[in-house]
Amino acid sequence: MKITRCGIHGFHETLGIDAEELRFYWTITSDAPNTQSAYEITISKDASTFNQEAPLETSVFWTTGKVTSAEQRNILCKPSGGFESITSYFWRVTVWDESENVYLSAMNHFFTSYPRSRLLPPYSMNQTYMPHSSLIFRTWFENEHDRWKAVWIGDGGDKPIYLRKSFKLSARPVRAILFASGLGHFNMSVNGSTASAHVLDPGWTNYHRRVQFTAYDVTEHLSAGENILGAHVGNGFYAGDQGDRFFWPMYEDNTYVRYGNELCFFGELHTFYEDGSHAVMISDPSWKVRKSATTLANIYASETHDRRAYPAGWDNVSFDDEQWAPAKPLTGPRGFLYYQSQPPVVLHDTFHPVKVYSPTKDTVCYDLGQNASTMVKIEVSGPAGAEVIIRYAETVKEDGTVLMPDPLFKQFETGVYSKFYLSGSGVETWEPDFSFTSARYIQVEGVSLSANDRLPVIHSAVGRHVSSGARNLGTMTTDKEDTNALLNALYWTFSSNLFSYHTDCPQIEKFGWLEVTHLLAPATQYVRDMESLYTKILDDILDAQEPSGLVPTMAPEIRYMCGPLHDTITWGCAVCLLPDILRKYYGSTHVIPRVYPAAVRYMEYMQKKERKGGLIEHGLGDWGRDIAFGNHQANIETAVYYRCLCCVEGMARELGLSDEAGKYSRWAERVRTVYNQHLLVTDTSEYGYAYYTSLDNYPARDRTAVNQGVALQFGLVSDAHREDVMKAFLADTSDGRMRAGEIGLPFLFSTLADAKRPDLVLQMARQEEHPSYMRFLRRGETTLLEFWQDECRSKCHDMLGTIYEWFYRAVLGLRTLEDAYRRFEIDPPYTAEFGHVKGSVECPYGVIAVEFTRGDGEVKLDVKVPFGTVGVVRVPEGRKAEVVKKGNSEGKLYSHDVDLSHGVYSITVRE
Repeated sequence: MKITRCGIHGFHETLGIDAEELRFYWTITSDAPNTQSAYEITISKDASTFNQEAPLETSVFWTTGKVTSAEQRNILCKPSGGFESITSYFWRVTVWDESENVYLSAMNHFFTSYPRSRLLPPYSMNQTYMPHSSLIFRTWFENEHDRWKAVWIGDGGDKPIYLRKSFKLSARPVRAILFASGLGHFNMSVNGSTASAHVLDPGWTNYHRRVQFTAYDVTEHLSAGENILGAHVGNGFYAGDQGDRFFWPMYEDNTYVRYGNELCFFGELHTFYEDGSHAVMISDPSWKVRKSATTLANIYASETHDRRAYPAGWDNVSFDDEQWAPAKPLTGPRGFLYYQSQPPVVLHDTFHPVKVYSPTKDTVCYDLGQNASTMVKIEVSGPAGAEVIIRYAETVKEDGTVLMPDPLFKQFETGVYSKFYLSGSGVETWEPDFSFTSARYIQVEGVSLSANDRLPVIHSAVGRHVSSGARNLGTMTTDKEDTNALLNALYWTFSSNLFSYHTDCPQIEKFGWLEVTHLLAPATQYVRDMESLYTKILDDILDAQEPSGLVPTMAPEIRYMCGPLHDTITWGCAVCLLPDILRKYYGSTHVIPRVYPAAVRYMEYMQKKERKGGLIEHGLGDWGRDIAFGNHQANIETAVYYRCLCCVEGMARELGLSDEAGKYSRWAERVRTVYNQHLLVTDTSEYGYAYYTSLDNYPARDRTAVNQGVALQFGLVSDAHREDVMKAFLADTSDGRMRAGEIGLPFLFSTLADAKRPDLVLQMARQEEHPSYMRFLRRGETTLLEFWQDECRSKCHDMLGTIYEWFYRAVLGLRTLEDAYRRFEIDPPYTAEFGHVKGSVECPYGVIAVEFTRGDGEVKLDVKVPFGTVGVVRVPEGRKAEVVKKGNSEGKLYSHDVDLSHGVYSITVRE
């Protein structure tokens, strides 16, 4: 037995923990048939505590004691008095097996910031400047160890800036932790080296309510003597800068309002020494500031950078900053400070061009072969002052130049670009500092491939995929080329929409629309570990909720979207559904105490919208069907309302609020009754079976697959009518055509999975005309488009990507049956067209691997089941399965479903 990965729920990195309670988890691997019978978590402030097998009681900060349990997740730690500020904590997991053998994890570490302080002090708040107010602010100064000390600084302007601080250390510290934030985004360096691999720090939030700071371990960057901290700060969404180019407010009602008008930064460097001493250096007016050589940092992928103005070596010790101005202390944003708990945004794959061509004398274009969220990088040489323009596109014209096919968004063709002015110093590199886009094509103007053209010469251009730094979890391939191409397109589409929030496109809107968070969660779990990102998104939702209880359709909410674009339960329901998703897929309930009151307020708000005794009939309906048709409101919105009430009931039970749980249970049952009263047609004279209709054209009846699928998947169908409703569903899908928008799609595919009809799903995907996934691929697309159209404004929209979940569930055959895959199903398609399928998913307990191979008269399954879980292999009726566990020479024969404990198995299924 070996304890492998240990962590803290809701936190990707752990160098600035600011929570008063934590929940721990760990994973185990074992080649033996053993189990965990008990565990103990021990926390100490002294790392040497764990040099001995049995820590001294006096050196232990907190412990669970030995707990008889097989639990490995969601272990609550709430120490009396909370955690101390600016303190290293070391922790270890001890596990006992059924024979009382003891197993120890490696020592783990986290570092706290200020769990009980959320604001920076104004620079003027000191007893020297305001002696008459010393009593007023007495409590602020009485507990200095527990409060922030740095102040927001900048130059008072809204254009990008460089900040630097020179300081001396008498000795090299044994540990150095830097807390920092720069709004909108910032890049941090220490002695000329980047502080981390992060980009676009900190995460986007409603800065009036919440501001994230990041933490870096910079121990290896510091040395005795002179040192330099450097920060480069740009606009982001905090102080969005249109410049002379596109910014979203150019459309509709121009309601974008800046959060702030002064770019600002703060930093605290904490250094610890061999003798036990601790020093802190803060941001204040002793820092130096100057304007950046990047003069425009427009988040919509337009930047201007003048290399002639770049202060080379500005973040190195030897640089002379005599001409730089002292930094100005600033008020800064209104929001409280919180540690950046979600994964940082980082650079992943590099896309090298598959084609380079020059459509005109002064233009060079690059086809990267893959559309994806990207931060491009080019290398150019030429005379000082030469202007280079870089454009980006997902589509090109016949001559290969950039194209925006939607006439309403032509600005993305003409008004989104970056300018780079050369310094004339050899081969020069440009890459964006504070912006990203989605692009397959890069168009560089003002350059040539040859020096003979008397233009600057472009030497290279690449795209670098930018996305969340969360762990990749799933892989899957089949023996069908078109299926693999679709899986690839789906992966890149999902990955390209995950940042510090889940957007639906990284090119045009970049907004945090909420429907994708819950609709795509069953699919996204196979792309990245979403636990800490969903945790952060819930914080965004709480910040966006209005006093009435309404949860708007996006969070963070950069602009007011009127009507159904603002008030739609299929978007706002994320406040109720995401906690349940975190429990189901990650086995964590850590968000429930703070989300439950908000979810209650949202249900109370929605109750005022009820019609006919419990129906919800306003909203966007099945958005995206027939482009954006907005039908099936009563079916979809009411079903989601019912599910929200069930989730609120579950949260109440988790919190021990049995009376409130009963209230929401009765409320949900009332809605269920009304739903069936108005939407279920039991008069079987027309078709011979019961079915669900919409109220779109009342009193006319329809019988769409979406109506049936929604009712089935949300548990709104009674046992007496389930068979009938499935007949109605199959009647509307038997022609292999998709008739669903983005809201209805997941329920369409899930119901087809329940019906075991992979043939219909594949027929839908392969249609010649839209709606069709394969039509996208046949036309050369490498990601999904926003709508079922050949030419869309956005070609990297993930909202239609719910078929990704179907592939893992119905083709790989994997589905969770208990929270966090503690018990899961393996049920591959024995009768489908696939002859070979191979895939794996790293679930919260470890890697699940499945390989399916069809032979003559038999199917072979190779399965890996992680420790702490049970894999249930479904054996079709009339077949037998021979199961051989690795390490055993003989197998066992089963004619029914088989429960497998952890281990590696070879299974042969025959008739």
